[in-house]
Amino acid sequence: MFSLARAILIYEWRRFLPAVLAVAFAGLLVLIQLGLLLGMFSAISIYIDRSSADLWVGFPGTQSVDQPRPIPEKVENQLRMDPDVVDVERYTWTLADWKRPPGGRISATLIGISPNPNSMTFSHLLTPTLKQLLLVPGNVLVDESDLDKLGVKVGDYTELQGKRIHVAATVRGMRSMGGANVISSLYTARSVDNNLLSNDVDYFLVKIKDPQQAEAVRDRLQPKGSFRQYQVWTAQEFSEQSVAYWLFESGAGGGFMFSSVLGFIVGIVITSQTLMAAIVSALREYATLRALGVPSRSLRAVVLEQSFWIGVAGLLIASAVSVIIAFSAEALYVTFTIPLEVACFIMLLVMVITLLSGLSALRALNRAEPFTLLR
Repeated sequence: MFSLARAILIYEWRRFLPAVLAVAFAGLLVLIQLGLLLGMFSAISIYIDRSSADLWVGFPGTQSVDQPRPIPEKVENQLRMDPDVVDVERYTWTLADWKRPPGGRISATLIGISPNPNSMTFSHLLTPTLKQLLLVPGNVLVDESDLDKLGVKVGDYTELQGKRIHVAATVRGMRSMGGANVISSLYTARSVDNNLLSNDVDYFLVKIKDPQQAEAVRDRLQPKGSFRQYQVWTAQEFSEQSVAYWLFESGAGGGFMFSSVLGFIVGIVITSQTLMAAIVSALREYATLRALGVPSRSLRAVVLEQSFWIGVAGLLIASAVSVIIAFSAEALYVTFTIPLEVACFIMLLVMVITLLSGLSALRALNRAEPFTLLR
């Protein structure tokens, strides 16, 4: 009977093609919605994920990396006293006014980092050559997708917070949700924004001897008492916390998640109804099998296996189209991110929905009696 299920699908593929496309549509809809959602908010954690620091130190209670508040410079000495700490770097973050040479101004995020070749900040983004460019006072790096937004090209001079700066080169993968990211050395950042001339910094990035001991070192470095000048997070913890804040506590995240859930429900309804319609359209064939003495239990097995293969075919189509869309999004500078484990969970969920739709369609088999052939 299992070979019969496959034979029916092969020789009656036109009848079941709408059901396959419905499953593909449902899976694709969820994958694309979730990929865009995670991609959009992964831009928040990119500052952490593109750096190689094991620990991040910032103001107590900071919910997201893009909401820094200054902490005292003397905290660095306390961090370096720990025997497991290998290196500590300063990281500044400030909002600045970018003057577009064609006219107008936009808000930019000025990020001051250490330009040393072996620095932790953006170690997975900046090459030693790019870091060397930042050694020149006034040089900045911007994302290549933001050039039109900023109204400049590589080599141009413009003003940031009223100070002359030079666009020395571009990077790829630092597109901001709003405004633009501008990377500079700590020296350049402090020359642009006078508020950074104080002895306070926004974050300290910490490298430890054994990254596997990050949580233990974090707990040891965590200040005690009610009055705390700083808080320590592991890099993964701070990254997940930043994304979760924008996903669940910001209005943008809530609206996007609502649209994703709504799209998923629409996909489920379409899949269920299309699959049931395909089963009902084969009612006379099932009635013929009943007339030949095939028990209802075997017919149900046929329907369930058909649902399984329809789900597999639909998800293969959805996966292929998702890969194409992901590459297209990257070419268009649209952030599209979906972890493999999340994609597998979505596919499993769609497959379960497909099988449940097949079970619902089994109700139609109650009408698959031999007398149906006389109608």
